[in-house]
Parts: sequence; C-alpha cells; structure tokens
Amino acid sequence: MTLFDEAAVEATAPTGPSFRVRMTVAYDGRGFRGFADQAGVKTVGGDLKTALAKVLGHAVDLQCAGRTDAGVHARGQVVTFDAVGEPADVDLEAVRRSLTKMLGPAIVVRDAAVAAPDFHARHSCTGRRYRYTILNCPDPDPFLAATSWHVEAPLDVRAMELACDPLIGEHDFTSFCRKSPDNGSLTRLVRDAHWEEPEEGVLRFHIEASAFCQQMVRSVVGTMVDVGRGKTRAGEVTSILRAHDRSAAGAPAPPHGLCLWEVMYGE
Repeated sequence: MTLFDEAAVEATAPTGPSFRVRMTVAYDGRGFRGFADQAGVKTVGGDLKTALAKVLGHAVDLQCAGRTDAGVHARGQVVTFDAVGEPADVDLEAVRRSLTKMLGPAIVVRDAAVAAPDFHARHSCTGRRYRYTILNCPDPDPFLAATSWHVEAPLDVRAMELACDPLIGEHDFTSFCRKSPDNGSLTRLVRDAHWEEPEEGVLRFHIEASAFCQQMVRSVVGTMVDVGRGKTRAGEVTSILRAHDRSAAGAPAPPHGLCLWEVMYGE
C-alpha cells in the first residue's frame, strides 16, 4: 500500500473548530498535468491534497494562487486550506516536513503558517510574478534542460526588450490567451515586463501582473522569440494586442521554461 492508494487515506470532512493555513509550495511540473485537482489524473494539487489528508487525518478544500498548466513549474505557489482543531494543537512545521518527505523532491513545502480566517490564496492575491528561462546557444545544457527552452538561433535581446514596452499597463490580452467558455474578461494589468541575461546564453523574462489568463505568459514569450529572430518587429506588439485575435500572436513557448516565481498579497 502506498501513500496515494485510495484505501490508504481515510479522509473525513472537517468538523468542530478549525483555522486557516497558508503554505508556500515549490514543484517540478514535468510529471504533473497541472496544479488543479482532476480525478484520475496526476496533478500537483491532487497529490498535495492526498498527502495533507494522511498527515492531518481529514480531507481539505485546497485553494491555490494560480492554476499552473501541465509541465509548468513553481517556486512560490501559495495554497490555503482549513485545518481541524486549534493552532496550538497542530505543529505546522512537523506537517511541512512530513509533506516534503512524502512528496519531495517533485513537490516541496517551503513554509507553513497560520493565516487570517478570511485569507484566500487566490482571492486575497494582489499580483503574481512569472519567470521564463531561455537557453540561447548552439548546444543544449543538461543541467538547464528541465527548466529552460533551448533556442539555438541567436536572439536580438535588445529588440525583445523593446517589445516589452507595449505590454505595460492595462490591456485586453485576448491575442495572447487561450480562450475557454468561462474566460470572461481577458483584460489584465501588467505592472512589469523585462528581460535579463544573468549569464552568457541564458535569458530570463520576468512579468508581473494583477492576474493572468491561460497560456498568457507562454504566448507572450513565443511572440517575443519571434521578435528576437526577426520574424516580428518589436513595434508590431501593439497592433497584436489591439487585434484581439489569438492568431495574431506567436505560438506558445514550451511549458517547461515557465515558473510561477512569486505571489504578492500587498503585505
């Protein structure tokens, strides 16, 4: 019998007094079909909920700050749930260690703390920051292969940096988002977008926004790489935004180069 056998966890709904718990979670997204819990599919949220039920002795309703797609990593994902009992009765550090021992190294709980009763991982969030890594050199790097997109052709980083300017501010990002029936408004406020080259051949794209729609960052990066290759001009990003048409932008970058880096709560 393993941790994730259905019979191994006898999960019951929380009863009696409870308190809100906030955790910061890091994970390697390659082995998961995203974060959101899905029956019959291996997901980060599903594995974390199963492990929490075993450690706490009861099921939890797990909320996350951002539902990352299949293959996307996280360093600063935030989750919340209600634990049964009083805070003094639950050793959250012991819970954190137990979860990491069960789930690591693919999933690591970086910290765990008591939160305000009305704190919510998603609804209390004021911003999220993603980081995308590109390895821009002729040969792949085995130590970066799992977390970066290898682009062999030389990229014009200056042009890619100029292409960031039109993204700043509040815009309708329909051209960069995967549509679904419940998308609603695709207007997002982007507070920062820039490239850096921390070492030769390694490019990192940082973007911070109030919220993101599905595949938004990957689509932006794919379009930026088209700019770097000379396929698209930096000045065309404005017209791509205004087109409100997904076909106007480039193809999404691969998921494994993307990482949910940080979640902000106005603290």
